[in-house]
Amino acid sequence: MFQLGFNLFHEISRPFNMTYRCFSVSMLPGNERQDVERGGKIIMPPSALEQLTRLNIEYPMIFKLTNKKTRRITHCGVLEFVADEGKVYLPHWMMANLVLEEGALLQVESVSLPTATFSKFQPLSEDFLDISNPKAVLENCLRNFSCLTTGDVIAIKYNSKVYELCVLETKPGNAVIIIECDMNVEFAPPVGYKEDERVSRGEEFSEGMEEDPEGMMPEPEGFIAFRGEGNRLDGKKKKLTSESESEPQASHSRQPYVRGIPDYNYQIGTLRFIRNYRSANAKEEIPTEPFEAFKGEGFTLRSAKSK
Repeated sequence: MFQLGFNLFHEISRPFNMTYRCFSVSMLPGNERQDVERGGKIIMPPSALEQLTRLNIEYPMIFKLTNKKTRRITHCGVLEFVADEGKVYLPHWMMANLVLEEGALLQVESVSLPTATFSKFQPLSEDFLDISNPKAVLENCLRNFSCLTTGDVIAIKYNSKVYELCVLETKPGNAVIIIECDMNVEFAPPVGYKEDERVSRGEEFSEGMEEDPEGMMPEPEGFIAFRGEGNRLDGKKKKLTSESESEPQASHSRQPYVRGIPDYNYQIGTLRFIRNYRSANAKEEIPTEPFEAFKGEGFTLRSAKSK
């Protein structure tokens, strides 16, 4: 009876706290692990898994990484337990945040974090603005992360290019879990970004297209008839009688605007269907002879001699 009574009580949770030699993923024996570099998870030894199964810890497994020399702290998840005994393998960006060298000592401790509700990121390069939908790209990349820590600089890869983002703020705490949660995301202006100096592509397009499309036609080449100028015998300049004569002769020598050049006055949200209509004054061609049905001639296969 006493044994049954003791089993009714929950086992007191004991934290996991170990110290390992840390190395970057590039030092991991075997094939290169790009899935580790793109996320926020580490690789631990099999003995850590055996010890974690004996402890009453919360899931998902979240660990606090501490560099005692620099007192830098971050949080991460675990991807696999295949590392050599006494070693852990980290992404390169995580080692940079902790200011760790290859083979340095790292304290790994299991912790429990709140679920994220808000996070704010700041790109470290203006190239991040070239992404058409940054929130969707970030959401897809954060699937390889288990948690976020305020002050960390995470690295995400998109279209074979690595973008670094600084985690400016997280709620409801400085470290949060981002697994199966509804999190609002905001972006701060990139480092070194100046709105006055950066002109959007739409403004550049609109400013460049104010010119008449006919003026963009190439200058004619070769012989052009009647391109000369007239001179008076007395040496005086000819008086201009109309505005049309004041225009430079070169403007009349340009090729006419032809169909096939884009509509530079196009406005977003409108569609134009251009068709060729006959003018009202154009007269339809009248057939010379009226149409008569079955007016054709017939032929027979018999020759005239057989009749």
